[in-house]
Amino acid sequence: MSQFYEILNPKLIDFIREQPIYFVASAAAGSRINCSPKGMNTLRVLNEKTVAYLDLTGSGSETSAHIINDGRLTIMFCSFTEKPLILRLYGRGEVVHENDPQWADLISHFTQLPGQRQIIVLHVESVQTSCGFAVPRMQLIETREMLVEWAEKKGDDGLADYRAQKNRVSIDGLQTGLPVDASSKSPHT
Repeated sequence: MSQFYEILNPKLIDFIREQPIYFVASAAAGSRINCSPKGMNTLRVLNEKTVAYLDLTGSGSETSAHIINDGRLTIMFCSFTEKPLILRLYGRGEVVHENDPQWADLISHFTQLPGQRQIIVLHVESVQTSCGFAVPRMQLIETREMLVEWAEKKGDDGLADYRAQKNRVSIDGLQTGLPVDASSKSPHT
């Protein structure tokens, strides 16, 4: 039932673009495995071997800590519509901050959002599809704007303080690589 591919073909790219939610999984030696749901139209397919997502300030920064310490990253998409499909992208992650040379090019692919803190790039090494026959059909009611509202209320200085206190170290004590001056000035505040 599962099939492996070396690259993302046009059909799979279309599938990715239709998904309102995706899941990011990472781990480092001796750390907890982290799996995070993502949404808000923050993922872009850059080419058949590269995807990236705009990472927003949240409760932790496990993915960046795991990428720095291990590099492995998996992104999963799952259809909840009539036609079942699960798509996993396996590869090596890269963390790009606002002060990195590739930031300007990468951020041009996204609608900037309050609270943006970094871009996570996945260099795809393997693509797997599977049936998804056991995944329930569900309907999207609406997207949540609560994270954007929270970031707007915090403002640039509040977000920088929050990241300094809550996002510099993973739950397992690994450095996340966020720059000390990671204020990520939002175009909305």
